[in-house]
Amino acid sequence: MLQIVLFRPEIPPNTGNIMRLCANTATQLHLIHPLGFSLEDPLLRRAGLDYREWADVKEHPSLDDFLIDAKPDRVIALTRNGTKAHTELVFRPDDVLLFGPESDGLPRDVLARPEVGDYARIPMVARSRSLNLSNAVAIAVYEALRQLGFPGLTAKSK
Repeated sequence: MLQIVLFRPEIPPNTGNIMRLCANTATQLHLIHPLGFSLEDPLLRRAGLDYREWADVKEHPSLDDFLIDAKPDRVIALTRNGTKAHTELVFRPDDVLLFGPESDGLPRDVLARPEVGDYARIPMVARSRSLNLSNAVAIAVYEALRQLGFPGLTAKSK
């Protein structure tokens, strides 16, 4: 199962939207503390709607704690410092996609960690710094799922 890691997220509606995305794509969400909000924040609840109860969300006091608990095979950092497009990656079912906080992205010390095995950037015009976090996560998750054949998902409605 793909895993999404938000390193110190700051904006509750973004995290709520990502919870909803994870619930709808059978991906697991990991939140690395400190968070810039409470998980009881009304804005998070509003953005996540009733999907929040279906999302597989785990909290971790630090990135180190996540890495010890999860023991990921490959961590991919999605960062404005990436030198290749996210579509150039060949995704695997157990990949961990790591995203930084909204205000300044992943810090250099996180990007330098040996566990971070690959870096990618979502293409944008040169003058742009970043996309909205929940949009960036959705773009990366759906590219990974597309490459993997949308495991467990269906295009049909009931």
